[in-house]
Amino acid sequence: MRVWPGKPYPLGATWDGAGVNFAVFSEHATRVDLCLFDGMDDTREAHRFPLPEQTHMIWHGYLPDLRPGQLYGYRVHGPYEPKAGHRFNPHKLLLDPYAKAVGRTIRWGDNLMFGYRAGDPDEDLSFDARDNAAQAPLGVVIDPAFQWGDDRPPRTPWHKTLIYELHVKGFTKRHPDVPAPQRGTYAGLVSEAAIRHLTDLGVTAVELMPIHHHVIGRHLVENGLSDYWGYNTLTYFAPDARYTQVKNPLNIVREFKTMVRTLHAAGIEVILDVVYNHTGEGNHLGPTLSLRGIDNASYYRLNSEDPRYYEDFTGCGNTLNLRHPAVLQLITDSLRYWVQEMHVDGFRFDLASALARELYAVDKLSAFFDVIQQDPVLSQVKLIAEPWDLGEGGYQVGNFPVGWAEWNGRYRDTVRRFWKGDGGVAAEFATRISGSSDLYGQSGRRPYASVNFVTAHDGFTLHDLVSYNDKHNEANGEGNRDGHNENLSWNCGAEGPSDDPAVRALRERQKRNFLATLLLSQGVPMLCGGDEMGRTQGGNNNAYCQDNETSWVDWSLEGDRESLLRFTQRVVRLWRDQPVLQRRKFFQGRPIRGAEVKDILWLDPAGAEMNDEAWFAPFVRCLGVRLDGNTGEVDERGRPIVGDTLLILLNAHHEEIAFALPREGEGRAWERLLDTADDEAPAAVFNGGEARYPLQGRSLAVLRRILRKDKA
Repeated sequence: MRVWPGKPYPLGATWDGAGVNFAVFSEHATRVDLCLFDGMDDTREAHRFPLPEQTHMIWHGYLPDLRPGQLYGYRVHGPYEPKAGHRFNPHKLLLDPYAKAVGRTIRWGDNLMFGYRAGDPDEDLSFDARDNAAQAPLGVVIDPAFQWGDDRPPRTPWHKTLIYELHVKGFTKRHPDVPAPQRGTYAGLVSEAAIRHLTDLGVTAVELMPIHHHVIGRHLVENGLSDYWGYNTLTYFAPDARYTQVKNPLNIVREFKTMVRTLHAAGIEVILDVVYNHTGEGNHLGPTLSLRGIDNASYYRLNSEDPRYYEDFTGCGNTLNLRHPAVLQLITDSLRYWVQEMHVDGFRFDLASALARELYAVDKLSAFFDVIQQDPVLSQVKLIAEPWDLGEGGYQVGNFPVGWAEWNGRYRDTVRRFWKGDGGVAAEFATRISGSSDLYGQSGRRPYASVNFVTAHDGFTLHDLVSYNDKHNEANGEGNRDGHNENLSWNCGAEGPSDDPAVRALRERQKRNFLATLLLSQGVPMLCGGDEMGRTQGGNNNAYCQDNETSWVDWSLEGDRESLLRFTQRVVRLWRDQPVLQRRKFFQGRPIRGAEVKDILWLDPAGAEMNDEAWFAPFVRCLGVRLDGNTGEVDERGRPIVGDTLLILLNAHHEEIAFALPREGEGRAWERLLDTADDEAPAAVFNGGEARYPLQGRSLAVLRRILRKDKA
């Protein structure tokens, strides 16, 4: 079989209908061998070809007559000098960083996946000449053809977006109405039952926990655990084959595309949680799987004083070197691929601060952000930062550029503290639920720069948040030392499950308080999948390795679980139908267009406007907010956006408070829309200026201004 010179671009394995072009970047390699395998169980490659050309540090070659389905990997020659940052070892078969699908996952055993001899003195300075072809992951050449039909991205405006964070497998693995072969797969996510749940809930976007093909670490495998969350990426182009219904390498991409097309047809956007800050190769003692063996010194950030070791801003052993043009290209090529070829609608960037470190400090003017900002494709999709990493100065909430949204960790922490009953947080709580203008307003960003959440995959579920004071991660095998010790002290009764009706009632009320607060806040709400049904992980707040019923969503709906789902659907409808809850601009704190009342007015329980003394009193736990229905905004056609004027009352005290309702003028009154103290509370009318609303302890109520029927 003859190898032609081929082309340096595009990188990866590209089938053109007549053959396949292979191209891989390596600045310091001396030779790159392409290895072809006939089957997934082969212990040796069937053919090995040195790539014949090198153009601008890209090694490339073309094989005529090669077809989709071909399994392949690389052997890369060069210096093995760990103290100089080089870890080439041609005895280790390597996965193409641009592989569009993975045809065989890692098969751990005999320490063959490491470039050094484990157990030797100065382990990683030694050299392992044993071949690992029988155990290494293999890329597969794909046929990208797909019938997209009339697929169109929903392009839901930010201010109308409701994000639902889910795990592809865990979402449907236990769903009784999803066909058994589809449970836990891309196909299962778009089954009739799954789509119905998402649309009935009112979700506009699903945020998929990592679906890039990832490494399950050897220590987890040996302990009968798994890297369930998937934050240990191996390749940035391949959908994880573990979530496919049909276990055929050529079906992986097709099934993912079908999932996206079906979600779009239901009006739901697809946002990917992506991990470009590190890879699954770990620190200097990690395995040699791909980038480390292709060009360690180029792809990773190495310690400038001792390149044997890595700079680690992620807590995962390594950090990608975005200061290198080829690495920056790897990431942007990956992003464009998922938008243009796979039709996804946006990204949530894990530990995004690590991507902004030009030298050591976080720099929001870094090359990464410059590239995204000017890119005609990437600048138009939803971009969400997890605005922190584990390095010094890595907490960057509020500091990302215009065009980016952020997971607002300060929102989460403040809302939790308020409903816990902490004093001294009322002022910040008001700032958070009104859009966090202190974080985003000064830089020209909008309220939807704040992605608001109370719970996410990392930490307690909503049910566990109100049911446990301490984490219970014993099943993770780390002596309960892993995960954050949240020490919540909710005073919601005994730790863990309870049969006490009073305890259960209080916990359910607190769940409703959190869900209602989330949907009534300015910004973009994000629900953690299953919270709307009271999903529990038994107090495990770091279930990253639990690929079992601990993490999978329980779809049994009865009693409190069914009631919570109905309540969540009700609050989502309220959020969707009220323009004042979906503002595109921050409140001004003054009357809009000649109105007599401010667009936002904060009230104390006596009905008076909050003053400085009231805001900073040490034990303020009850307040109200009036949101004027005249938003002062216009729609795309220039028409004024006007809705109901709402009154939201919040009481984190344990006692009932009679809240004085504001007078709204002749013939006006307040109609109750919901009350978390009674999720089935009927509509009721209260006269402003005369009546006091019986706001129960630890509860939230929403009322809207109406024209009394006797005055109509």
